[in-house]
Amino acid sequence: MSYTPDNAVRAYIEGHRAAFLDDLVEWLRIPSVSADPGRAADVRRSADWLAAKLTETGFPTAEVWETDGAPAVYAEWPSGDEGAPTVLVYGHHDVQPAALEDGWHTEPFEPVVKDGRLYARGAADDKGQVFFHTLGVRAHLAATGRTAPAVNLKLLIEGEEESGSAHFPDLIRAHADRLACDAVIVSDTGMWSEDTPTVCTGMRGLTDCQIDLHGPDQDIHSGSFGGAVPNPATEAARLVAALHDEDRRVAIPGFYDGVVELTDRERELFAELPFDEKQWLRTAHSHGALGESGYTTLERIWARPTAEVNGIGGGYQGPGGKTIVPSAAQLKLSFRLVAGQDADRVQQSVRDWVASRLPEGIRHEITFWGATRPCLTPLDHPALQSVARAMGRAFGQQVRFTREGGSGPAADLQDVLGVPVLFLGISVPSDGWHAPNEKVELDLLMKGVETAAYLWGDLAEHGRAR
Repeated sequence: MSYTPDNAVRAYIEGHRAAFLDDLVEWLRIPSVSADPGRAADVRRSADWLAAKLTETGFPTAEVWETDGAPAVYAEWPSGDEGAPTVLVYGHHDVQPAALEDGWHTEPFEPVVKDGRLYARGAADDKGQVFFHTLGVRAHLAATGRTAPAVNLKLLIEGEEESGSAHFPDLIRAHADRLACDAVIVSDTGMWSEDTPTVCTGMRGLTDCQIDLHGPDQDIHSGSFGGAVPNPATEAARLVAALHDEDRRVAIPGFYDGVVELTDRERELFAELPFDEKQWLRTAHSHGALGESGYTTLERIWARPTAEVNGIGGGYQGPGGKTIVPSAAQLKLSFRLVAGQDADRVQQSVRDWVASRLPEGIRHEITFWGATRPCLTPLDHPALQSVARAMGRAFGQQVRFTREGGSGPAADLQDVLGVPVLFLGISVPSDGWHAPNEKVELDLLMKGVETAAYLWGDLAEHGRAR
């Protein structure tokens, strides 16, 4: 085992904190907005900057990998220890668009430190959380006297996560041999709060679609024809009304096939979190909690599949009345998926359900926009326990467990590489991802550094599944 002394780690981090933050500020100045074609050169400059900095950190291999979109960065540092596990760290170096007129108090790409916080686009999502691994691995080496990490350490830092990761699955499939590992660490996530460090154990998947309904070949007079021909707007409303049963469960046959149910222990752990539903509702700009019967709010958004109506339209929308039977209507639906659900099967279930409910005289088309698969790591997985122990050492308190209701590319890594995905992040809700005045708490950022420094030795001893 490569035990990492706490005092030595903290001393090294403190001694190199200023230089680390100077480097991070330099990287944050690069406006690597992947969604803006006009920023393509900046995204490439960000990738080149990171590859050079990883080489400077000590990684023997640091490369810029091309895609049909924005470039990614790959780095590798072999342990040299026989039988050492291999760990892949995932993050992204692209950022969301940002401009002063969006409501920023300072220029979003001119980082500012104030009151222990670093304000800049990408400070938390995700450059700060990627970059803490550079100081973390150096602290690990300095405190243990090693010349290489206790694990075979790999990094894959994507360049278009903020614009949909369109080319990411192809990238990891093309490089699957080089990316082979025993576990993936995703550092593109957060904690419950500054006072409650947590580790995420899973993310929901997503598939969404548009349903176009066609009735008459043109809008027709409701007096002459209404009540005698099918109305696509009425049928759209009937589909929406039938989407859930009286217990707010999704009523599509087969939708819940394969769903991995919450364990009693997971429900207990969720219940231990200091959740204030009234505060959560304020954050949600909503006036009441509602969802599937038999589950708490946290259980609903983290561990249950959902169907949401994202949009509904059809017929006349102008001022006053217009007595017609409209020729067309449209629905936009999204489905959050949990572990055990297969996106292809869900899509087919939706197609079959829609077809079964529409009357003769209504033609329809359904367009799905791909899918993101769910991922889940069991609570007792050794690598997950290593992450929790390392974070517990850094924060000096018990670490709790959460899930996330959103979706991301983590499931692609899990599926292509066939290994568990673990989440290590130190961002908190107030950091304002995608919003004006994004920031990272500097003390928490250093806790991320410290956690990474402890993690590699713990994974080397305990991280393989038995």
